[in-house]
Amino acid sequence: MEKNKNYEALKKLTGELGAVAFGVCDIKKEKANFGLSPEILEGLEYAVSIAVGLSKRILGEITDRPTKLYFHHYRQANNLLDHISMRVTNFIQGQGFNALPIPASQIIDWQKQAAHLSHKKIAGLAGVGWLGRNNLIVHPEYGSLIRLTTILTDMPLSVDGELKKGCADCRECIKACPVSAIKESSKDFDHLACFEKLKSFQKQRIVNQFICGICVKACSVKATP
Repeated sequence: MEKNKNYEALKKLTGELGAVAFGVCDIKKEKANFGLSPEILEGLEYAVSIAVGLSKRILGEITDRPTKLYFHHYRQANNLLDHISMRVTNFIQGQGFNALPIPASQIIDWQKQAAHLSHKKIAGLAGVGWLGRNNLIVHPEYGSLIRLTTILTDMPLSVDGELKKGCADCRECIKACPVSAIKESSKDFDHLACFEKLKSFQKQRIVNQFICGICVKACSVKATP
């Protein structure tokens, strides 16, 4: 009963703060894969996955490169996620538990595109969406038009199951990728080709961050506005 009550309280709070999706998973078997010390992870058994939506209209302007409008929108989505994380962290701590908010967008190894942990992996385990061919989480309603963050906690919570869904016969992202980094299976995603394209956008001074948005737009084709 306590787990359900805590789960519903966090879900309600994140929704009020602007999240469009929420899920929880058990991380006891996953912590060894995190880029965090055992000391900071001690006792933390649950991960809360939170998503905010992106503007379909802003993504719709993207053709073969990211736009400055998308660049600003991307950063603001990350700022909103970090704001939500702080609010939820304070709530959890106010209930007498521990919480560790993970930055929405803080890469520690750009070559491997690795962060302190994979928000995508957590989101998949928490039932927020599935890993699409584009190597992004695909939400049943929003497609890949979402940004993600994660909070680790020892607050007892009910957990969600993984979604038994997939991209089926949709291959819009494969057709859209300018460097053919996207393959039939997300396991074959060409991280290096993708990263080189992101660097080229930055070198051209199109945007001052390693972002693209082309496959995100493609994944919004069937998403709800």
